[in-house]
Amino acid sequence: MISRAPFLLSFSVERLDNRLGFFQKELGLSVQKTRDLVISLPRLLTGSLEPIKENWQVCQVELGFRRNEIQQIICKIPKILTANKRKLTETFDYLHNVMGIPHHILTHFPQVFNSKLLRVKERHMFLAFLGRAQYDPAQHSYISLDKLVFMPDEVFCTEVAKASVKDFEKFLKTL
Repeated sequence: MISRAPFLLSFSVERLDNRLGFFQKELGLSVQKTRDLVISLPRLLTGSLEPIKENWQVCQVELGFRRNEIQQIICKIPKILTANKRKLTETFDYLHNVMGIPHHILTHFPQVFNSKLLRVKERHMFLAFLGRAQYDPAQHSYISLDKLVFMPDEVFCTEVAKASVKDFEKFLKTL
């Protein structure tokens, strides 16, 4: 942790304690979850708290996530607390309002917020074109967000879209 955030050594114990207290009190995290959070992203302790507070508000007010959903998301993807707000809201808008993915599914696959929006759009539009854009886990042709975003093109085309890479490339040229 120190090697990834050597600036921690210059902080007083009181300042570090206040920072840890902020994550426990304001974000409602347990001691263990706070520890895991700062171990995975130590710069949360050294940077300004303003972007963290702003992103917390964005997640609650603009994106409509409940407190416990945000806690689940930040425990899986701590970088969301320091992410670019515009990118975060644009990605959410597309996933939720265009693709129709509800909050509880986004909570289970928060890694999608780290992906490139263009990749999400291209693949979703291709699946919609093929009639395979199904993101409801209750349906038999369900496609998880992990499969949508993180598979290489070859695997995505053959296993998810059930199409060839050439078909996908031709489709992308029409956009």
